[in-house]
Amino acid sequence: MQFPKQYQLLIILFTSLLFIGCNNKNDASKDHLIFRYNEYGNINTLDPAFSRTLQDNNICNQIFNGLVQLDNDLNILPCIAKDWTISEDGLLYTFSLRNDVYFHKHDLFGKDSTRIVVANDFEYSLNRLRDKKIAAPGSWVLNKVDDFKAINDSIFEIRLKQPFPAFIGLLTMKYCSVIPKEIAEHYGMKFRSKPIGTGPFKFKRWEENIKLVLRKNQNYFEKDETGNSLPYLEAVALTFLPDKQSEFLQFAQSNIDYLSGLDASYKDELLTADGQLREMYIESVNMIRGPYLNTEYLGFYLDSETPEIQSELIRKAINYGFDRKKMMIYLRNGIGNPANGGFIPIGLPGYDTNIGFTYQPEKAKKLVEQFKNESGISNPEINLVTTSNYLSFCEFIQRELEKTGLRINVDVMPEASLRSARSNGKVDMFRSSWIADYLDAENYLSIFYSKNFAPNGSNYFHYKNPQFDSLYNKAFTITDIEKRKHLYSKMDSLAMDKAIMVPLFYDEVVRFTQKNVEGLGINPINLLDLRRVKKN
Repeated sequence: MQFPKQYQLLIILFTSLLFIGCNNKNDASKDHLIFRYNEYGNINTLDPAFSRTLQDNNICNQIFNGLVQLDNDLNILPCIAKDWTISEDGLLYTFSLRNDVYFHKHDLFGKDSTRIVVANDFEYSLNRLRDKKIAAPGSWVLNKVDDFKAINDSIFEIRLKQPFPAFIGLLTMKYCSVIPKEIAEHYGMKFRSKPIGTGPFKFKRWEENIKLVLRKNQNYFEKDETGNSLPYLEAVALTFLPDKQSEFLQFAQSNIDYLSGLDASYKDELLTADGQLREMYIESVNMIRGPYLNTEYLGFYLDSETPEIQSELIRKAINYGFDRKKMMIYLRNGIGNPANGGFIPIGLPGYDTNIGFTYQPEKAKKLVEQFKNESGISNPEINLVTTSNYLSFCEFIQRELEKTGLRINVDVMPEASLRSARSNGKVDMFRSSWIADYLDAENYLSIFYSKNFAPNGSNYFHYKNPQFDSLYNKAFTITDIEKRKHLYSKMDSLAMDKAIMVPLFYDEVVRFTQKNVEGLGINPINLLDLRRVKKN
């Protein structure tokens, strides 16, 4: 593949950075034991209590473990806790810990440079998560927790304030990782760049904005199905080129092993219109794809004084007024599923194809005309704010809605600015997404709960419905998943009936690897797991 001249210097610079420390013949011969990838979104921290982005989670998932973990099918499995019990009233969780899990080596541990994880370490880690002086963004995972304590070295208990069937799923989040008190308190806030965990890889080096290196943890406690120690790789090396096109160029040159997601800058180079690998890449690249618990949507701020935003007619017209399937083919090469259901995505109990809106352009026109007649506004218009990454989607919707008689003005903001404006009710209509924090549809429906109004909560719409709130609270008392599923669908339907948002699509995880990479796999939360990865 021939690259433009302007990228050649970048490629040379990137490659030289990538291979710092691997200049001799011995290191070069071990390249099949080093997994290399780029994180264009950069990372903020190596402290799991502050690990709030997918990029941070991907790294923390290599360094840390918790009580429980997820497999690629999102089943909750033992991790440092070898088993657990839940009391009949659903309030008390009792965990039995393994006795063969060691922290990564550090001089502060003394003579042996390490020690076994005990229940007190979890008590410390969760108390640290709650510590208001530390102000960890992950503290919310303990909102429904009354108390927790180490009974002895191997038994740890957590008591809830009220039954919460999804709680065990919350414990799989990286926020709930175990860390050693003596190391965390020695480094203080510098623990973000001096992490010590129990995970399959240990921290080696981080030059912020340039590269990060992890090395194999020789004492890691997990083994594969045949009894071989994990992980298989010797090292993980990251770089931080800041845009997806440069990342793709490196992947095409085989300088990195892995590429996650699809970007407009290279989608047509790599994929056909129907989402298949182009012929020139079939022999050198593997593609894997599957459902992603991520709903992309447009939201309305219902407390806006703009008549068009207040109007259910206009909000429904927007939902009916564009072809989601056509949008996915043209703008995503068929990667992702058109959101003709509600807010709950494919893959979670509560998803219902009977909820939501289909493409009905004539109906959309009639709704806009009805609004004009009832309001006296002859030229209705709405301002839609997005980030540059989703500008093409918003412009597609803009063109389609013009046909109905509704004008959409599209503005672009940086991600951080839009996030702030959305939380503080400064935008009438906004593009956003919701990725599952934990594996229960309650996580999605919390965005509609009236007590979760932004800026302190995630109800950016300021939607309030007493019937919805009543069902939402009732769901916490029901442990039967089929009964909860029915409630979830009903709640999703209530919100969609008022058209308080415009679901665009349910995303898909799509990963590309070099042909010599095995064992990567995918999962519906797009979390990177390198324990079983091999390079031939």
